[in-house]
Amino acid sequence: MSRSVLCAIDISNQGKDDAVLKEAKRLADLDGAQLDVVTIIPDYGKSLVAGFFEQTHHDNAFAKAKSALRDQIVASLGAAADAKVRHVVATGTAYEEILRVAEETNCGLIVIGAHKPDFADYLLGPNAARVVRHSSCSVHVVR
Repeated sequence: MSRSVLCAIDISNQGKDDAVLKEAKRLADLDGAQLDVVTIIPDYGKSLVAGFFEQTHHDNAFAKAKSALRDQIVASLGAAADAKVRHVVATGTAYEEILRVAEETNCGLIVIGAHKPDFADYLLGPNAARVVRHSSCSVHVVR
């Protein structure tokens, strides 16, 4: 058995990451690896924006993200596969949190989707590109 496979998805893109989830499961199954699925919620706690949200906003957003993550995995992979998946909800910047979770879990592979970039992404670099550049393990990008 190899190290785990970390699949990063965006739950706000309902159904658009189905191909990413299926590919991650296929790759994990090939090697008998644990499949971990991560989604990221933004962190408003330390910025000026935080004052506009209730104190329970993060806890509510976390609970909704966890539920949406489970729903998306069940819809894409089925309930039997979902029972074996580790669900991870992180808070912060997408690429930074993906890399942090990958490091903490000592995963052997990150599977991430490449979505059509906006103009700003050409200047700043999309999350997938940043994960590829800074990851200490292999990254499989699904188009």
